[in-house]
Amino acid sequence: MDYGKFLYDLHKKEHEAKKRQKQIQVKEIKFRPKISIHDYSFKVRHVKRFLEEGNKVKITVMLRGREKAKPELAHGILERVFEDIKELGEQASKVRSQPWAVSTLAAPIKTGEKDAKTKNT
Repeated sequence: MDYGKFLYDLHKKEHEAKKRQKQIQVKEIKFRPKISIHDYSFKVRHVKRFLEEGNKVKITVMLRGREKAKPELAHGILERVFEDIKELGEQASKVRSQPWAVSTLAAPIKTGEKDAKTKNT
């Protein structure tokens, strides 16, 4: 077998495999403890859209001033977000508390079907 042809075939296979890959991005949405109902629903809608696209979402609740003394408010917001997105996503990492923020990662729920791009080919 010709070694040059072998390298050419190997390069072609790698190129085809790379085309079929799906790049997963991590998007971030920031909330505040005193968020209004409309702003909350708007941001949750964005989180749902990101999860439907197959991306992971970092959900951060930012704390300022006296809010830092009550991180349980941030945990309440996170619980509410995960309750609203439970059909599309699940919590992928533990909750991280920092002095100024509380954050966690949401990942899309894996289904048995393949990606729409690979179905058609």
